[in-house]
Amino acid sequence: MDRTTTIILLAFASLVLAAMATTIFIYIIVPWRRRRRAAKVAASRRVQVDNSEEEQEPDTPAPSKQTKKVKQHSLFVVFDQPSEDSDERLTHWLREKGAHYDALKKIFLIDGQQPSNPVTVANAFPPGEMPDLLRGETHEPIKGISLLVKPPLRKRRNQQMHVYVELAKEMQTVFSGKMLNAEREPATDSTFEQIIDE
Repeated sequence: MDRTTTIILLAFASLVLAAMATTIFIYIIVPWRRRRRAAKVAASRRVQVDNSEEEQEPDTPAPSKQTKKVKQHSLFVVFDQPSEDSDERLTHWLREKGAHYDALKKIFLIDGQQPSNPVTVANAFPPGEMPDLLRGETHEPIKGISLLVKPPLRKRRNQQMHVYVELAKEMQTVFSGKMLNAEREPATDSTFEQIIDE
């Protein structure tokens, strides 16, 4: 085979390989990136909708007994002095509770008694996304966190509500911060009783 034929064959082979690479990129990589981006957008919208529903609740005083079922219990702990020290304490507390990070939703989950309905730990300011503290992701000091959990379908399966209330009380003690309920009012013993009794 002469030199010209070899060059032509190599050029043809490189064109075929380039066409195959382009096809793989267009039909596999681009749709995969779109699905991933759509999943992130959907997750952030879900968190925003949950937070906006909490903010739109009326400012009327809460009755002693809740008359309607809530979709999700929300408690907020506002740190007195946000700093690197409070972030380190939060990281240690999350490790101690066996929390795991959901990179898609950017929140922490604590299994508790019912892993199918974990307790969610999210950033309270701004609402939603948390840095991955367990991996040392850089961030500004966290000013407070939200503790969220869905109520059980049946009252007798409320073990997770006991775990939720204990986590909230412990977090309030560890961070000596203000504990607020879903209406952004100070949480009291009756708040905790309502969560457990629902």
